[in-house]
Amino acid sequence: MYYDIIKSLHLVAVISWMVGLLYLPRLFVYHNDKEINSDSDITFLLMEHRLLKIIMNPAMILTYVLGSMLLYENSYLIYENYFLYKLLLVFLLSLFHFYLTILYKDFKKGYRYKQTSFYKKINEIPTIIMIFIILLIIVKPNLP
Repeated sequence: MYYDIIKSLHLVAVISWMVGLLYLPRLFVYHNDKEINSDSDITFLLMEHRLLKIIMNPAMILTYVLGSMLLYENSYLIYENYFLYKLLLVFLLSLFHFYLTILYKDFKKGYRYKQTSFYKKINEIPTIIMIFIILLIIVKPNLP
């Protein structure tokens, strides 16, 4: 039962983290065209800050902590190639998370270096990575 509770909490953390990774770039799409220091700009900054600090960062940390606990209970997984690929993809999601944090800080400073189309494109990155992670975990392919 302990294992099932940890696994359930891990899934909740992953879902929460993914929601943030999918939503924050979408906020950037709408935020990018707003005038700096306008009411809309300030509102978007507040929404982005809360999403990062209250949802995304804790969810990412919980994902790693609970995932590590699960891996401790199933240490044989570290020898499975599909699982190592999954870990690589999770690491890429983490890098994407940190990149989004940098983009948020640019918005906070008033920088608007990127075009709105850029944010629309990067919005697809976590979805693609998530699809591959789910396929790896469910299918467990025999990869080299």
